[in-house]
Amino acid sequence: MRAIAFDRPGGPVTVRDLPAPAAPDGGVVVRVHATGLCLSDWHGWAGHDPDIAVFPHVPGHELAGVVEEVGAGVVRWQVGDLVTSPFVCGCGTCEWCLAGDAQVCPDQTQPGFTHHGSWAELVVLHAADANLVAVPDGVTPTAAASLGCRFATAYRAMAHRARVAPGEWVAVVGAGGVGLSAVMVAAARGGRVVAVDRNPDALEAARQAGAEHTVLADGSASAEDVAARLHDLSDGGTHVSLDAVGSETTCATAVLGLRRRGRHVQVGLLPAGEGHPRVPMDRVIGFELDVLGSHGMSAAHYPEMLALVADGTLRPQDLVGQVVDLETAAGLLPGMRDAPRAGMTVLDPRR
Repeated sequence: MRAIAFDRPGGPVTVRDLPAPAAPDGGVVVRVHATGLCLSDWHGWAGHDPDIAVFPHVPGHELAGVVEEVGAGVVRWQVGDLVTSPFVCGCGTCEWCLAGDAQVCPDQTQPGFTHHGSWAELVVLHAADANLVAVPDGVTPTAAASLGCRFATAYRAMAHRARVAPGEWVAVVGAGGVGLSAVMVAAARGGRVVAVDRNPDALEAARQAGAEHTVLADGSASAEDVAARLHDLSDGGTHVSLDAVGSETTCATAVLGLRRRGRHVQVGLLPAGEGHPRVPMDRVIGFELDVLGSHGMSAAHYPEMLALVADGTLRPQDLVGQVVDLETAAGLLPGMRDAPRAGMTVLDPRR
């Protein structure tokens, strides 16, 4: 199969031929029709994920495609099914998976991290009966590819973790793929969204996704400056904040922008490889803020999200900015952290 791979953290990223995988017991091989380019892929390439220990490594963890081969023991799926999957695949048998919380399964697998991922023509998915999700009629593979990580992560962060209620102010810091998804989900739940980003094009995309206000956070603005602007726009601070970037500055901006008794959701990775970032805990304590982590969403909770996609309440397809081939995606990976983002980029390995 053709795939994108690298041989060491931070090393050259190339398109090459690799052996086609076989379906493991309980798992499937999927022929990839679309797969997202996510900032988490950059973190993996940069060496921030300890699960990536065997090289060459193929990134990619949000995908949609057609089942190519079915392993022994799989009962729910057959060759030819159009499917997607959460980026966290649970074991399907532990107490967390049985409770519908596979996203925190201690024996989870993650394509693109624990094993070769979806920036390839073929990818393996484990525990298929527990983790695969049928792509509904009317949802294209390009739209479905975003559901496995960024959109589903944003949906769970806004709907299940923060529990955004109608009329609440919501600050979304970072208007990349997960940030734009969070804007759309929060607005659909009746939230009044303020989007923060350093890229004017990303802020325009946020407005189109449902943001009521936007704040340009250029290099001269401190976290305190941007947070003060959030307080002004939301009449005393937002009820909910989400950091979709994962840096000391963006986390502080989101936390400091909250009103008293507010809820902060951290989605952007804060890698230990860059040192343990400082969080304004004095504000967390003084304002009695809730600080919540959010790590994807299990397949068990996909039906409610997909129902909203099917009826047009949520439109992940509107967030896709470009579709690229393998060679283009390979060139984009090393610069993803600092590249301006205005919408999602999706890879089609068939191109």
